[in-house]
Amino acid sequence: MTQQAPPEAPGEAPRPVRVVCLPGVYRPQTDTLLLASAMRREGIRPGMDVLDLCTGSGALALHAARLGARVTAVDISRRAVASARLNSTLAGLPVTVRRGDLLRALPGRTFDAVVSNPPYVPAPSLAAPRHRAGRSWDAGFDGRMVLDRICDDAFTALRPGGVLLLVQSGLSRPEKTVGRLSAAGLDVAVTDRVTIPFGPVTRGRSAWLRARGFLPARLDREELVVIRARRK
Repeated sequence: MTQQAPPEAPGEAPRPVRVVCLPGVYRPQTDTLLLASAMRREGIRPGMDVLDLCTGSGALALHAARLGARVTAVDISRRAVASARLNSTLAGLPVTVRRGDLLRALPGRTFDAVVSNPPYVPAPSLAAPRHRAGRSWDAGFDGRMVLDRICDDAFTALRPGGVLLLVQSGLSRPEKTVGRLSAAGLDVAVTDRVTIPFGPVTRGRSAWLRARGFLPARLDREELVVIRARRK
């Protein structure tokens, strides 16, 4: 029988979570830690039902479980689901992991908090990759293939007073996320911003991004933001 790790104290900074990632599964990076900090500040706590959409390795789901919440995690990738289940077992933290297409995996379910670090990088292909690492970050020509679907479904997935915490790049137009969530009836704000150097993916397609108008000439950094949306 595995022993559950104690919840983090409300004032503690997020602790690094060691996770196992099968090939092609997104490894926790700056966006993961940024969203984990927002989760801690939000007051994720025992008794809350939390959903981690696009869980990948399960790092954010584990963070919510360490804060004491009841956690469900969803990903469409079989390898991500396997990684998240393995990491839950290794950490001794109870996380229910489901394979499925975003909220279609949990019809009718509602949550006190939904967190998501979805694919958000603009990509030359309109179709999402199916069998390679690119499915963790490629999100169509404008980077909004997954973001828009989460925005449109968030209201019905949240209980009254429930909160969505979403991280994305400035390349995929955070103002569109704010507008879409506001139009869905949620109270929305950008709560966190950080500027980081390009990673390998963005650097590798910087010429394409500039040609498409996503990047000014010579810019070699991008902004990450956390967007908070609350159902009244």
